[in-house]
Amino acid sequence: MNALKRPDISAWFIHLFLGLFALCCLLPMVLTFMVSISDETSIIKHGYRLVPERFSLEAYRTLYDSGAMLLRSYGVTVFVTAVGSVLAVLITAMAAYPLANPSVKYRGALSLYFFITMLFNGGLVPWYIMCKKLGLTDNLLALIVPGLMFNAFNMFLVRNFMESLPSALRESAYMDGANDMRIAFRIYLPLCVPVLATVLLFYALAYWNDWFNAIMLVDNKNLFPLQYVLFKIRSNIEMLNMLPPGGNQVQYTPPAESAKMATVIVTIGPIVFLYPYLQRYFVKGLIVGSVKG
Repeated sequence: MNALKRPDISAWFIHLFLGLFALCCLLPMVLTFMVSISDETSIIKHGYRLVPERFSLEAYRTLYDSGAMLLRSYGVTVFVTAVGSVLAVLITAMAAYPLANPSVKYRGALSLYFFITMLFNGGLVPWYIMCKKLGLTDNLLALIVPGLMFNAFNMFLVRNFMESLPSALRESAYMDGANDMRIAFRIYLPLCVPVLATVLLFYALAYWNDWFNAIMLVDNKNLFPLQYVLFKIRSNIEMLNMLPPGGNQVQYTPPAESAKMATVIVTIGPIVFLYPYLQRYFVKGLIVGSVKG
């Protein structure tokens, strides 16, 4: 008879530690949700609690009072995030590929040119004037194009990943008669899926959370993104809290604190679902076995 296996104590400790760590990561989200469905007076009296003294959906009712405007802003944000992120990743990859190619002349000078943008920028006024001259006002392009001026950090991240790929891939493709465009799209980009997925997540987060472009470039209410609409709702609630109580009327306490948490719950949903889908690319080694011999 085979001897019974002894329990692996270290494995139990690892699982216990990971379980506790996952619980610690989950608690802030649970607390945020519980505060969002708490009564405002109980929050003021007792602070944030996992189990509210009184439950209330007033925060969500206040947010959704805007109705069609909130749904329209959701659509605008989803469209801008999807289109802008894909285009930004494509532009970033196309900028990184020549900088990772040793045969490109002056690629060191070009890298320095991009690196300078990480240290200095032209300022807000030149940026605004350039957007006005390009017609980036009161249209969806005003919410997409400014974000396409890709982040140099993301570009260097993709370039470093491309430089780690075996040079034999490019050399063998050249020998088979492929040009750089074909090599980039048929060989390098498929192998760069892990880093491109990471960069895609960075851009998606930036587009999803962006409200600054709407403040500066958009006046049409039908083009307001979700974050800007929620920002205006929260500002109105805080303004109501600053008003003095009126006469013999029953004082109404606007859900300021619970509304803050409700806006987090409303906006975080799509991004939370995006993380698990992209996470599998972070650790996936797609270049193993791509070069033989």
